[in-house]
Amino acid sequence: MNTIEIDPEDVLSAERQIPPDTPIVMLNLVTYRESVEYPGMERLTGREVYLTRYAPAFNNAAAAAGVNDIEVVYLGTVAASIVPRQKCPWDEVVLVRYPSFSALRKVIESPLYKSDAEPLRRAALKDWQFIVTLPSTRRRETHARAK
Repeated sequence: MNTIEIDPEDVLSAERQIPPDTPIVMLNLVTYRESVEYPGMERLTGREVYLTRYAPAFNNAAAAAGVNDIEVVYLGTVAASIVPRQKCPWDEVVLVRYPSFSALRKVIESPLYKSDAEPLRRAALKDWQFIVTLPSTRRRETHARAK
């Protein structure tokens, strides 16, 4: 099922599971459209729209909403899938750190995001998973035991 929309009910459900003021890292699994025709823009690939149009529009919306300290931690092309062995449907993986879930909400619910960034995301992406991750204390314990 291809999904590129943010459902407000899903946002509220996720928020109930996240401690307030806890930094989060969003895992974005993205599949781009091969070609995008968007008003006022030459024909581009979905990847080009996402990185050169959507990302700046998102950053402008974040700045206007007063949200700072958003960081792209990783952007990588999916090369192969080991488990499961079939072809992976995702083109790229993007990890973005936010100071809190409420900071993310403030951006994606802002009028500027809705008017300027969201239409570009819809145009660029064929499919998307947007997953909230929290720092794991378990990882630290495992590494401490290994030393």
